[in-house]
Amino acid sequence: MTTADGVVFLVDCDNTLLDNDRVQDDLRDHLAREFGPASRDRYWTIFEQLRKELEYADYLGALQRYRLEHVGDTRLLLMSSFLLDYPFASRLYPGALDVLRHLGTFGSTVILSDGDVVFQPRKIQRSGLWAAVEGRVVVSIHKEQILDAVERRYPARHYVMIDDKLRLLTMVKRIWRDRVTTVFPRQGHYAHDPDVLGAYAAADVTVERIGDLVTYDLPALLGASSAARPRVEHE
Repeated sequence: MTTADGVVFLVDCDNTLLDNDRVQDDLRDHLAREFGPASRDRYWTIFEQLRKELEYADYLGALQRYRLEHVGDTRLLLMSSFLLDYPFASRLYPGALDVLRHLGTFGSTVILSDGDVVFQPRKIQRSGLWAAVEGRVVVSIHKEQILDAVERRYPARHYVMIDDKLRLLTMVKRIWRDRVTTVFPRQGHYAHDPDVLGAYAAADVTVERIGDLVTYDLPALLGASSAARPRVEHE
Protein backbone atom coordinates (compact mmCIF):
# COMPACT_ATOMS: atom_id res chain seq x y z
CA MET A 1 0.00 0.00 0.00
CA THR A 2 1.22 3.47 -0.85
CA THR A 3 0.37 6.87 0.49
CA ALA A 4 -1.45 9.57 -1.43
CA ASP A 5 1.84 11.46 -1.71
CA GLY A 6 3.55 8.72 -3.71
CA VAL A 7 3.75 7.42 -7.25
CA VAL A 8 2.29 4.14 -8.45
CA PHE A 9 3.40 2.42 -11.66
CA LEU A 10 0.64 0.42 -13.34
CA VAL A 11 2.35 -1.99 -15.71
CA ASP A 12 0.61 -4.25 -18.21
CA CYS A 13 1.71 -7.86 -18.65
CA ASP A 14 1.07 -9.16 -22.18
CA ASN A 15 3.28 -7.62 -24.86
CA THR A 16 4.49 -5.07 -22.31
CA LEU A 17 6.58 -7.16 -19.93
CA LEU A 18 5.98 -10.55 -21.53
CA ASP A 19 6.10 -11.42 -25.24
CA ASN A 20 2.62 -12.87 -25.54
CA ASP A 21 2.79 -12.96 -29.35
CA ARG A 22 5.55 -15.58 -29.05
CA VAL A 23 3.50 -17.52 -26.51
CA GLN A 24 0.66 -17.67 -29.01
CA ASP A 25 3.03 -18.74 -31.78
CA ASP A 26 4.32 -21.56 -29.56
CA LEU A 27 0.74 -22.63 -28.83
CA ARG A 28 -0.11 -22.68 -32.53
CA ASP A 29 2.97 -24.78 -33.27
CA HIS A 30 2.13 -27.17 -30.44
CA LEU A 31 -1.45 -27.63 -31.60
CA ALA A 32 -0.40 -28.26 -35.20
CA ARG A 33 2.27 -30.75 -34.15
CA GLU A 34 0.19 -32.72 -31.64
CA PHE A 35 -3.32 -32.42 -33.12
CA GLY A 36 -2.86 -31.38 -36.74
CA PRO A 37 -3.44 -28.12 -38.64
CA ALA A 38 -7.21 -28.58 -38.79
CA SER A 39 -7.51 -28.88 -35.01
CA ARG A 40 -5.18 -25.92 -34.54
CA ASP A 41 -7.29 -23.77 -36.84
CA ARG A 42 -10.54 -24.86 -35.18
CA TYR A 43 -9.24 -24.09 -31.68
CA TRP A 44 -8.07 -20.67 -32.82
CA THR A 45 -11.43 -19.91 -34.42
CA ILE A 46 -13.14 -20.75 -31.13
CA PHE A 47 -10.59 -18.67 -29.25
CA GLU A 48 -11.27 -15.58 -31.38
CA GLN A 49 -15.04 -16.05 -31.14
CA LEU A 50 -14.80 -16.27 -27.36
CA ARG A 51 -12.53 -13.22 -27.22
CA LYS A 52 -15.21 -11.18 -29.01
CA GLU A 53 -17.87 -12.41 -26.59
CA LEU A 54 -15.88 -11.88 -23.39
CA GLU A 55 -13.64 -9.02 -24.54
CA TYR A 56 -10.54 -10.72 -23.18
CA ALA A 57 -8.44 -13.75 -24.11
CA ASP A 58 -9.66 -16.98 -22.49
CA TYR A 59 -7.36 -19.83 -23.53
CA LEU A 60 -8.83 -22.39 -21.16
CA GLY A 61 -12.40 -21.35 -21.96
CA ALA A 62 -11.68 -21.91 -25.65
CA LEU A 63 -10.29 -25.33 -24.79
CA GLN A 64 -13.51 -26.19 -22.93
CA ARG A 65 -15.57 -25.28 -26.00
CA TYR A 66 -13.22 -27.20 -28.25
CA ARG A 67 -13.68 -30.26 -26.02
CA LEU A 68 -17.44 -30.22 -26.63
CA GLU A 69 -16.69 -30.96 -30.27
CA HIS A 70 -14.14 -33.69 -29.46
CA VAL A 71 -15.45 -35.43 -26.33
CA GLY A 72 -13.58 -38.65 -27.04
CA ASP A 73 -10.16 -37.16 -27.64
CA THR A 74 -8.09 -37.85 -24.52
CA ARG A 75 -5.15 -35.86 -25.94
CA LEU A 76 -6.97 -32.73 -24.81
CA LEU A 77 -5.45 -33.31 -21.38
CA LEU A 78 -2.03 -32.71 -22.93
CA MET A 79 -3.24 -29.49 -24.49
CA SER A 80 -4.24 -28.10 -21.11
CA SER A 81 -0.91 -29.19 -19.61
CA PHE A 82 0.94 -27.26 -22.29
CA LEU A 83 -0.91 -24.09 -21.33
CA LEU A 84 -0.65 -24.47 -17.56
CA ASP A 85 2.99 -25.61 -17.52
CA TYR A 86 4.32 -23.24 -20.17
CA PRO A 87 7.69 -21.66 -19.17
CA PHE A 88 6.48 -18.06 -19.21
CA ALA A 89 9.66 -16.77 -17.57
CA SER A 90 11.50 -17.53 -20.81
CA ARG A 91 9.20 -15.15 -22.67
CA LEU A 92 9.82 -12.05 -20.59
CA TYR A 93 11.19 -9.22 -22.69
CA PRO A 94 14.86 -8.44 -22.09
CA GLY A 95 15.18 -6.07 -19.17
CA ALA A 96 11.57 -6.48 -17.99
CA LEU A 97 12.50 -7.42 -14.43
CA ASP A 98 15.23 -4.77 -14.38
CA VAL A 99 12.62 -2.14 -15.27
CA LEU A 100 10.34 -3.24 -12.43
CA ARG A 101 13.24 -3.03 -10.00
CA HIS A 102 14.20 0.39 -11.36
CA LEU A 103 10.67 1.78 -11.15
CA GLY A 104 10.33 0.29 -7.69
CA THR A 105 12.97 2.73 -6.43
CA PHE A 106 10.57 5.61 -7.23
CA GLY A 107 7.26 4.13 -6.03
CA SER A 108 5.12 1.01 -5.95
CA THR A 109 4.90 -1.22 -9.00
CA VAL A 110 1.58 -2.93 -9.77
CA ILE A 111 0.79 -5.41 -12.54
CA LEU A 112 -2.49 -4.28 -14.12
CA SER A 113 -3.54 -6.91 -16.64
CA ASP A 114 -6.65 -8.06 -18.43
CA GLY A 115 -7.66 -11.70 -18.74
CA ASP A 116 -9.48 -14.54 -17.03
CA VAL A 117 -9.21 -15.31 -13.32
CA VAL A 118 -7.36 -18.64 -13.67
CA PHE A 119 -4.88 -18.67 -16.54
CA GLN A 120 -3.80 -15.03 -16.43
CA PRO A 121 -2.78 -15.06 -12.74
CA ARG A 122 -0.91 -18.32 -13.34
CA LYS A 123 0.93 -16.74 -16.27
CA ILE A 124 1.92 -13.80 -14.07
CA GLN A 125 3.07 -16.13 -11.29
CA ARG A 126 5.06 -18.53 -13.49
CA SER A 127 6.76 -15.69 -15.32
CA GLY A 128 8.16 -14.31 -12.06
CA LEU A 129 6.24 -11.06 -12.37
CA TRP A 130 4.02 -11.76 -9.36
CA ALA A 131 7.03 -12.05 -7.08
CA ALA A 132 8.74 -9.07 -8.71
CA VAL A 133 5.87 -6.77 -7.63
CA GLU A 134 5.39 -8.55 -4.29
CA GLY A 135 1.89 -9.71 -5.16
CA ARG A 136 0.53 -6.33 -6.22
CA VAL A 137 -1.50 -7.72 -9.12
CA VAL A 138 -4.87 -6.70 -10.54
CA VAL A 139 -6.51 -8.74 -13.32
CA SER A 140 -9.60 -7.20 -14.89
CA ILE A 141 -11.63 -7.17 -18.09
CA HIS A 142 -11.69 -3.44 -18.85
CA LYS A 143 -8.91 -1.55 -17.10
CA GLU A 144 -10.43 1.85 -17.79
CA GLN A 145 -13.56 0.79 -15.89
CA ILE A 146 -11.78 -0.12 -12.64
CA LEU A 147 -9.68 2.99 -12.13
CA ASP A 148 -11.68 3.95 -9.04
CA ALA A 149 -10.96 0.54 -7.53
CA VAL A 150 -7.28 0.89 -8.41
CA GLU A 151 -7.18 4.28 -6.68
CA ARG A 152 -8.76 2.86 -3.53
CA ARG A 153 -6.39 -0.07 -3.39
CA TYR A 154 -3.26 1.83 -4.44
CA PRO A 155 -3.78 5.52 -3.63
CA ALA A 156 -1.17 7.87 -5.05
CA ARG A 157 -0.53 11.46 -5.99
CA HIS A 158 0.45 10.41 -9.52
CA TYR A 159 0.18 7.29 -11.66
CA VAL A 160 2.38 6.06 -14.48
CA MET A 161 0.57 3.65 -16.78
CA ILE A 162 2.66 1.46 -19.09
CA ASP A 163 0.75 -0.47 -21.76
CA ASP A 164 1.13 -1.62 -25.36
CA LYS A 165 -2.44 -0.54 -26.25
CA LEU A 166 -2.52 3.10 -27.34
CA ARG A 167 -6.32 3.15 -27.29
CA LEU A 168 -6.34 2.23 -23.60
CA LEU A 169 -3.69 4.81 -22.73
CA THR A 170 -5.77 7.49 -24.45
CA MET A 171 -8.89 6.51 -22.48
CA VAL A 172 -7.07 6.52 -19.16
CA LYS A 173 -5.48 9.88 -19.95
CA ARG A 174 -8.91 11.33 -20.62
CA ILE A 175 -10.09 10.14 -17.19
CA TRP A 176 -7.05 10.91 -15.02
CA ARG A 177 -5.63 13.79 -17.11
CA ASP A 178 -2.52 15.28 -15.48
CA ARG A 179 -2.60 12.71 -12.69
CA VAL A 180 -1.22 10.07 -15.05
CA THR A 181 1.80 9.70 -17.29
CA THR A 182 1.14 7.30 -20.15
CA VAL A 183 4.00 5.18 -21.47
CA PHE A 184 3.72 3.29 -24.76
CA PRO A 185 6.23 0.48 -25.44
CA ARG A 186 6.06 -0.30 -29.16
CA GLN A 187 6.01 -4.08 -28.73
CA GLY A 188 3.58 -6.68 -30.00
CA HIS A 189 1.07 -6.60 -32.83
CA TYR A 190 -1.27 -4.02 -31.27
CA ALA A 191 1.55 -1.51 -30.95
CA HIS A 192 2.35 -1.73 -34.66
CA ASP A 193 -1.18 -1.63 -36.04
CA PRO A 194 -1.18 1.35 -38.45
CA ASP A 195 -4.91 1.95 -37.97
CA VAL A 196 -4.44 2.30 -34.21
CA LEU A 197 -1.36 4.47 -34.54
CA GLY A 198 -3.22 6.75 -36.92
CA ALA A 199 -6.32 7.04 -34.76
CA TYR A 200 -4.82 8.11 -31.44
CA ALA A 201 -2.42 10.78 -30.31
CA ALA A 202 0.96 9.81 -28.98
CA ALA A 203 1.41 8.74 -25.39
CA ASP A 204 3.35 10.99 -23.03
CA VAL A 205 6.36 8.70 -23.43
CA THR A 206 7.05 6.22 -26.24
CA VAL A 207 9.84 3.64 -26.07
CA GLU A 208 10.77 0.97 -28.57
CA ARG A 209 11.48 -1.63 -25.88
CA ILE A 210 10.34 -1.98 -22.28
CA GLY A 211 13.99 -2.26 -21.24
CA ASP A 212 14.58 1.32 -22.39
CA LEU A 213 12.75 2.59 -19.31
CA VAL A 214 15.75 1.86 -17.10
CA THR A 215 17.27 5.06 -18.50
CA TYR A 216 14.36 7.22 -17.26
CA ASP A 217 14.38 8.88 -13.87
CA LEU A 218 11.25 10.01 -12.06
CA PRO A 219 11.44 13.71 -13.04
CA ALA A 220 11.67 12.72 -16.71
CA LEU A 221 8.51 10.58 -16.43
CA LEU A 222 6.49 13.09 -14.42
CA GLY A 223 7.62 15.97 -16.60
CA ALA A 224 6.52 14.14 -19.73
CA SER A 225 2.91 14.24 -18.56
CA SER A 226 2.71 18.00 -18.23
CA ALA A 227 4.63 18.58 -21.47
CA ALA A 228 2.49 16.26 -23.61
CA ARG A 229 0.72 17.77 -26.59
CA PRO A 230 -3.10 17.82 -26.77
CA ARG A 231 -4.49 14.44 -27.68
CA VAL A 232 -7.39 13.26 -29.79
CA GLU A 233 -10.47 12.31 -27.78
CA HIS A 234 -12.16 8.98 -28.51
CA GLU A 235 -15.12 7.23 -27.01
